Amino acid sequence: MIKITAHIGAELYKTEVKSASNTIISDEPESAGGKDLGFAPKELLASSLAACTCITLRMYANRKGWDLTDVKVEVTFEKDTTENKSKIMRNIQLFGNLDDTQKARLLNIADRCPMHQILTNPIEITTELN
Repeated sequence: MIKITAHIGAELYKTEVKSASNTIISDEPESAGGKDLGFAPKELLASSLAACTCITLRMYANRKGWDLTDVKVEVTFEKDTTENKSKIMRNIQLFGNLDDTQKARLLNIADRCPMHQILTNPIEITTELN
């Protein structure tokens, strides 16, 4: 089980986010009253998908012994309030000596990265107040 804790003090909207071994800062942009000291929460969500995609493709290519020299993933995230729908667009660039079959396979594997699976399957969130 993954456990993440977040803490916000009196400073607007700077939040310390901690895992068992790492700490990052999340904040809101200045336009929203923050100081832009770190990724905004929506940026953290998009970055999770981008990072997971890169890692998954690297692992797969390494296992296959393919000449994948670089992967670049761009993720855009927006909330469509008229449809009450979140829209995520992922653009993947693959670099290296790869044929069309390998590229197609890597594109298929991208949809199997753990974050993609989490975001495209039902999510249940339970909230408790202590």
